Amino acid sequence: MTTKLKRLLVSVLLIPMFAIGGLATPAAAAAGQGSGAAAAAHGRGPADDPNADIKDRLAAIPGVTITEEKPTTTGHRYFLATYTQPIDHFRPWLGTFQQRFSVLHRGYDRPTVFYTNGYTLGTTPSRTEPTRLVDGNQVSIEYRFFTPSRPEPADWSKAGIRQQAADSHKLVTALKRIYQQEWLSTGASKGGMSSTFYRRFYPDDVAGTIAYVAPNNTDVGDYSAYTDFFRNVGTPECRAKLNAAQRELLVRRDRLEPRYIADNKAAGSTFNTLGTPDRAYEAGVLDVVWAFWQYSLESDCAKVPVAATATDDELYAWYDSQSGITGNSDQSLAKYTAYYYQAATELGAPFFDVSYLQDQLHYDYKELYSARSYVPKEIPTVFNPYAMPDIDRWVKREGERIMFVYGGNDPWGAKPFRLGWGSDDSYVYVVPGGNHGSNIGKLPAEQSAEATAKVLEWAGLGDQDTARSLARSPQAGAPFGPLDVEGQRLEQERRPL
Repeated sequence: MTTKLKRLLVSVLLIPMFAIGGLATPAAAAAGQGSGAAAAAHGRGPADDPNADIKDRLAAIPGVTITEEKPTTTGHRYFLATYTQPIDHFRPWLGTFQQRFSVLHRGYDRPTVFYTNGYTLGTTPSRTEPTRLVDGNQVSIEYRFFTPSRPEPADWSKAGIRQQAADSHKLVTALKRIYQQEWLSTGASKGGMSSTFYRRFYPDDVAGTIAYVAPNNTDVGDYSAYTDFFRNVGTPECRAKLNAAQRELLVRRDRLEPRYIADNKAAGSTFNTLGTPDRAYEAGVLDVVWAFWQYSLESDCAKVPVAATATDDELYAWYDSQSGITGNSDQSLAKYTAYYYQAATELGAPFFDVSYLQDQLHYDYKELYSARSYVPKEIPTVFNPYAMPDIDRWVKREGERIMFVYGGNDPWGAKPFRLGWGSDDSYVYVVPGGNHGSNIGKLPAEQSAEATAKVLEWAGLGDQDTARSLARSPQAGAPFGPLDVEGQRLEQERRPL
């Protein structure tokens, strides 16, 4: 029995209760307000005219403001825009803010991919792997409370999972007036999580979800999975070399930290959030091994300095390449406050055993490495232990047409989403030896073809047999080009998650 059929049966059973006002799900209520009510209100107009220019159609949707059209490759048009969103979707009288989004237009007859990277919107034309595979349109949204998509003053309690899911639903519902073929949702890392959250609350908005490298911290008190990961990833030789170089950064602290302080002073850095340059330096040292496995491959172990013979310059340069000399300054952290806030209130953050560093640490590493340490002190945080378990249960019991892709050597994959008895037409793939940039194209050939066929099928480009045939063709999807290079660059930017 598919999850759609199960929801239909449940809705039939609950009709009498709805009739007397006994039950109403947020998704159903918002859907009624966003789609049916809106359709009745707007009637037909420029947005619904298939002969009108796409820019005019977009601009005619209530709440949409086109801010810029940028040139792009042949066959596409690219627009930056804003959309008026409620600060609180469940209390809309509290006001509105402008949320940025972009549209990469391919054609009205093509599928549309809804993309979030979970952070700030990239403003250069680009496309994700699913968009290339289906040769489709792409709508990209900026996650709420990342600037400039932040209400002023900011009520941070409105920055979470439910509100962004409702943002996505409201925008997608509006744009379906123009793009009426199948929709898919996608994202990587925090964006992969976000695309899954969206489906949890609005499961029927899109035909399928491709979530890349999405961590699933359902139990923030259990860090054994991350500890086990670092004890087993790669070869013993590589692990030992990394741990030794990391430790050496603390052993030579008396020489390297003054350089760190001087370079940050020259850059105008301050450290009010983490407290002191000493805490910031140590936090960066704790990050270097994680960052290596997140962004590098095991073959890159050859580039790691040998602790016993490395010069100070070599160690310092390696520290910079992994953590960034100014990476823990107020100025750098401010770009990610919205992420750290969510990690401290809903998503959770990883810990792992670093006992091999214990005698060199100045601080409690669990406290220093916690998400709360990276949130400005004036922003209150209260952790909700039910947010992620709720998502996890839904994936296992009701998740339908979801594909998770992980990297075998990516630390964020130590706690992945797993399927359950109720997961329908859903899949989990792992790229052997892959890092945080893992995708369908990096899977073994047979799995890559299977996954590609499923994406094409969900996008309405053929039944299972037709999709499999398309996926195995030499030119599955649109040719790889500059848009895809830019898309990969955006996905590989160094971020906290």
